[in-house]
Amino acid sequence: MASTLSPSSMAPTEEPPVPSQRIQNAADISVIVIYFIVVLAVGLWAMVKSNRGTVGGFFLAGRDVAWWPMGASLFASTIGSTHFVSLAGTGASSGIITVATEWNTVFMVLLLGWIFVPIYIKAGVMTMPEYLRKRFGGKRLQIYFSILSLFLMLAIKISSNIFSGAIFIQLALGLDIYLAVFILLAITAVYTVTGGLASVIYTDSFQTFIMLVGSFILMGFAFAEVGGYESFTEKYMNAIPSVVEGDNLTINPKCYTPQPDAFHIFRDPITGDIPWPGLIFGMTILAIWYWCADQVTVQRCLCGKNMSHVKAACIVCGYLKLLPMFLMVIPGMISRILYTDKVACVVPSECVKQCGTPVGCTNYAYPTLVLELMPDGLRGLMLSVMLASLMSTLTSIFNSASTLFTMDLYTKMRKKASERELMIAGRVFGIVLIVISILWVPFIQASQNGQLFHYIGSFASYIGPPISAVFMLAIFCKRVNEQGAFWGLMVGLVIGLARMIPEFIYGTGSCLAPSNCPKIICGVHYTYFAIILFFVSIVVILGVSFLTKPIPDVHLYRLCWSLWNNTEERIDLDAEEKPLEDDSAPEEHESEQSSGCLKRACSVFCGLQNKGPKLTKEEEEALRKKFSDTSEKPFWRNVVNINAIILLAVAVFVHAYFA
Repeated sequence: MASTLSPSSMAPTEEPPVPSQRIQNAADISVIVIYFIVVLAVGLWAMVKSNRGTVGGFFLAGRDVAWWPMGASLFASTIGSTHFVSLAGTGASSGIITVATEWNTVFMVLLLGWIFVPIYIKAGVMTMPEYLRKRFGGKRLQIYFSILSLFLMLAIKISSNIFSGAIFIQLALGLDIYLAVFILLAITAVYTVTGGLASVIYTDSFQTFIMLVGSFILMGFAFAEVGGYESFTEKYMNAIPSVVEGDNLTINPKCYTPQPDAFHIFRDPITGDIPWPGLIFGMTILAIWYWCADQVTVQRCLCGKNMSHVKAACIVCGYLKLLPMFLMVIPGMISRILYTDKVACVVPSECVKQCGTPVGCTNYAYPTLVLELMPDGLRGLMLSVMLASLMSTLTSIFNSASTLFTMDLYTKMRKKASERELMIAGRVFGIVLIVISILWVPFIQASQNGQLFHYIGSFASYIGPPISAVFMLAIFCKRVNEQGAFWGLMVGLVIGLARMIPEFIYGTGSCLAPSNCPKIICGVHYTYFAIILFFVSIVVILGVSFLTKPIPDVHLYRLCWSLWNNTEERIDLDAEEKPLEDDSAPEEHESEQSSGCLKRACSVFCGLQNKGPKLTKEEEEALRKKFSDTSEKPFWRNVVNINAIILLAVAVFVHAYFA
């Protein structure tokens, strides 16, 4: 979540100055080549191992994934290159505050595993828009949320990760941004488009291992260089750039002096850059959307072998989410100590000299630390870490976007589409999204004065709260109906846009040049705005719902918390919308036998060949029951519950310690 919430300035890169240590030696290049070979090997192995010839096999990995790769994938898919750039950059500029958004997810990931996922599994859904359709009926909620989710994936997640990865690649290799992005996306496409979720999850597991090993090594070098933790805390508060005057500007010392509360996460409710009430309540509201109703995150939990595996994966992810403080934020702060004039520059002309952009160089904190501090070979490992974080996030987004498009939009256009056609549609959309991602790069570079990425910093606060409100009430309040949910989303969207558009036009401003956005619109901190928007959405949803007819219980069995364990047969509100059974599979199979060698080879590579005989109705029913089963063995249920309590205690401790 930190990638969308960090206040770190992110600006487009000009041609950066040539760094003193570029990755050009044989040791570094060998490490990078070996990394790519292993990633492709893992991805191809997972492709061969998994059943990619069915919708459930491609989009949900056959719901047969164990807890450890699932937990690693949950972590890797939410730790992108944006985190290494923005968490370290925000740490360099304002201290440890940004890590609170990561620690907040510990509570949300447990809410996901213990409350939301059992409902989704019982509902038998693959996507979040599909859940809204089953829960409320109708098509407009499903279509609106599908389109909104796809837009958010492209405009926010993909663009910010490509931008952040490009910063590191340009510094380390000197490659043109288009060439670097094209190579990365081409490699990820090989196993994402063809291999489905199984390939994504197992490559994510390997990438998580690489990220942790490389980041821990860099942290060790950084602490050794700065002289230990005590020395680090003292030196950070004195890391002031030598050039603080120029360009005919009168610069306030607050703009270049480390904040007095740099080592505290609970900051003043009025003057704090992230006030503590906004941190506790506003960030939590946004995290409900990001962790409990976002396709990229939830899809990983829907592929687990059983509920105990899902809960164990959430616990693993929770523990891993405690690490960014030490792997990203503190190294960014150390980078400010070691390279103060570059990382903490404040005079625009000096910043242009140091990193090619006038709005500041904090985004270069982590890449600079890697290239200046690490020896040969380990620099290559750290570039592999950045590539791992970028690729694991992009592959997760591509797979989830493909799932959303295929299951929620394509099936509306082609109601009688066969399973094979859905597989092809999902893969083609994945390729289209990759092409769009490459074409999006100029827009990222052209965003003037970094406004696009300032805007990303608070974007979630203007779009996310209504979504959080709808999903929370859908789960916990059976009285909520389709009209209430729809108008709650619409009113929330209008209010959010009324704040977001002026802020985007005027810009979020900086310490040197505050924004001219009218106080009546932009005067409320975005975390406070998220709280207000959340409760306005709830009032609208409940108000409209209570003024209109309720949904009968017979349509809600196992779709909301009060009825989630009901065993009576549910009459789906979307029953009449289900596509008809397709009987063309045998003909497809026969035609495939007579097709050419090239077509058969493509089918085998993409997993589109038919595997085994067609299931009988009884076998299909048994498989459906298995996919909607949330039962747990008592022993393992107790084990995961005890571990969840321990994780909560650890999370409360770190919050209290750094409060």
